[in-house]
Amino acid sequence: MNKTQCPQPDKKLFEHTILPTLFILVFVVGLVLNVWGMKSLLHNWEKLRSINIFVLNLGLADMLYLLTHPFLIMYNLKGNKWIFGDGFCKVTRFSFNLNLYGSIGFLTCISVYRYLAVVHPMRTMGRLTTARSVVISVLVWILVSAQSLPDLFYQKTYPNGSKCFDTTSNKHIKSYLDYSLTWTFFGFCIPFTIIVGCYGHVTVVVCRSDKMKKDVKLRFLKLMFFLILLFSICYAPYHVFKNLSLYSRTLSKKKQCPTWDSAVFIARQASRGLVSLNSALNPLVYLNVNEDMGVQFSQLLQRCSQSFSCLLESKSRSVPVPQSEQENASSKINKL
Repeated sequence: MNKTQCPQPDKKLFEHTILPTLFILVFVVGLVLNVWGMKSLLHNWEKLRSINIFVLNLGLADMLYLLTHPFLIMYNLKGNKWIFGDGFCKVTRFSFNLNLYGSIGFLTCISVYRYLAVVHPMRTMGRLTTARSVVISVLVWILVSAQSLPDLFYQKTYPNGSKCFDTTSNKHIKSYLDYSLTWTFFGFCIPFTIIVGCYGHVTVVVCRSDKMKKDVKLRFLKLMFFLILLFSICYAPYHVFKNLSLYSRTLSKKKQCPTWDSAVFIARQASRGLVSLNSALNPLVYLNVNEDMGVQFSQLLQRCSQSFSCLLESKSRSVPVPQSEQENASSKINKL
């Protein structure tokens, strides 16, 4: 480590161009898919199974965060100038934490329910009720809120309100690092271990089963693959590089500059973009836990494809033939 002032990496490309572009994409795609998914669930409310209660809450967590995206987009496009006040900055960051850890919590519940239904079907018969799912969902919201609440007491803006930190200012960085590490262990590491354990056992049981239909097996394995991929791409990099970035800032405060500071900054910004994708990717869980919605989504894609093909066909018919081509065609007809 060098005891010199750390060089400041170029933040404009990530914070003023890449992040707002990604936020716009996530906002549009996530809003459309979550509204469609939740509408489908509510439309079939009488058929709502216990596991779908968790899926519905997953959608609510996504919507809570997506509604703050227009303000974050404006913040980044304005060169990181926050104009909405300290209170709303804290609400925005609190919504992000609720979405992130609420999503992880409900994905964990879905995984445990799948595990119990496949590995211990006789023991859990009649016990995985809708009422219990509602109670568990309320407990998840309470735990996630309690876990995210301390974040509100950290400084989020400068006195002039020009910044809206997703962590906090350098003044409180040491205590925030300790809080973040605790948060990472209980909010991410433990749920991820549970999910990997559940689906590892489920995979063994599903692959060995001769009674389970092939399409049911495939749906279980697809959900397992998707959840592991979601954690590996969206959640794991975010927690790793967030804590490394906080540690780098504590060293910088002591006038120590780690050689890996710039690389961590770039990785941290990339992970911020990736973690925002969870709100657009979570609706894919709907398709894996609800057979009817998968069929509806396939039909929707088919209708869109047919409409697009018809549009292209009508445009090709309406394109006028150039005069020279008309003359050549007419001359060929005359020769015939």
